[in-house]
Amino acid sequence: MTADESGGAPRGAGAEGEAVGEAPAGEPAGDPARSDGAPEGATGGSGESGSGESGEGDGGGYDDVTENGENNIAVKLEQLILGAERRYTPFQAARSAGVSMDLAARFWRAMGFADIGQVKALTEADVLALRRLAGLVEAGLLSEAMAVQVARSTGQTTARLADWQIDSFLEGLTEPQDSGLTRTEITYPLVELLLPELEEFLVYVWRRQLAAATGRVVQAQDDAEMVNRRLAVGFADLVGFTRLTRRLEEEELGELVEAFETTAADLVAAHGGRLIKTLGDEVLFAADDAGIAAEIGLRLIETMGHDETMPELRVGIAFGTVTTRMGDVFGTTVNLASRLTSIAPKDTVLVDEAFAEELGRTGDAPVSEADAAAAEKAAQEGTGSPPPPYRFALQPMWQRPVRGLGVVEPWMLTRRG
Repeated sequence: MTADESGGAPRGAGAEGEAVGEAPAGEPAGDPARSDGAPEGATGGSGESGSGESGEGDGGGYDDVTENGENNIAVKLEQLILGAERRYTPFQAARSAGVSMDLAARFWRAMGFADIGQVKALTEADVLALRRLAGLVEAGLLSEAMAVQVARSTGQTTARLADWQIDSFLEGLTEPQDSGLTRTEITYPLVELLLPELEEFLVYVWRRQLAAATGRVVQAQDDAEMVNRRLAVGFADLVGFTRLTRRLEEEELGELVEAFETTAADLVAAHGGRLIKTLGDEVLFAADDAGIAAEIGLRLIETMGHDETMPELRVGIAFGTVTTRMGDVFGTTVNLASRLTSIAPKDTVLVDEAFAEELGRTGDAPVSEADAAAAEKAAQEGTGSPPPPYRFALQPMWQRPVRGLGVVEPWMLTRRG
């Protein structure tokens, strides 16, 4: 049984997300622990490897592994990464942490860990994690729902990170090998060397990102703006990507997507924006300032246009109130940016009227091209002051109906010559 990514209870769970078979009178119930990767100590097994686990044993956890060499290496790797041996069933871990089995199940499922029955697969780290989350709730620092949300956001983020790191490291560092060792055999020493360095680096980056996010929040005008903020939101989309998937080999397609995402991520970060997420052939970014978003959009077009291996790109940007949740953005502004991207001509940036007005308000683009041209002419003739050094130009396009959003007047954004 896998964790339900939508936040609902997995198959076999009650309507309120309760673990099935809640144990009466202290008897163990079928409880969740983990799926892929084991950040808190569970294995990816489902208890079907013949452990015969009944909650008793030596605590080493090796009796539930077959004599297959790959499985033995997996167990040793798990112990290396977690720094502890398996000691607890899910029921025992919850009891040791002083947490109800129902709450423990909700935390584990939120973190993305699969149900494993009553296999002895958990460590002291799992118990400590439960105590910490439950302690935050008991102290009134987090509501129970918020604690579950913290578990879910952390689990989803780190699961993707762990998958990416292992795939990349094993592909890049273990092939080809002159030592004659297989990829499986070289994984243990590789992880042993990388683990402490990656752990320190992860904490460093997380603290940096947390400091930046906190700084953005405290600069909000009021409490409401901390959640519903006015942002510039943009999508960048590769043109003709579906056709490319039919024409390119899988490896070539993967390299193209990686190059696109890497280039986009670097440009967004370098110019002060935030990459919200990548969707293969599309990236979503946001910026507090319309001028920053405009610069990012044009830079994306210019940079991709100079790369002959890249297909054409189109960008749509909108400005307005945005709801932020778990690192993502939602609302009409986001939907409008997506629609603008879908109707943008190749290698162009389309923006909405609110975005155009914001550029005019900040002096990044003229409110009226006619007025700007008149001011330039007057300055050349010595009869007026020169206009501000505008960075961008805006050209109104034909109004058109957009599904779900009514009639929209897009503007084409370009650099001012």
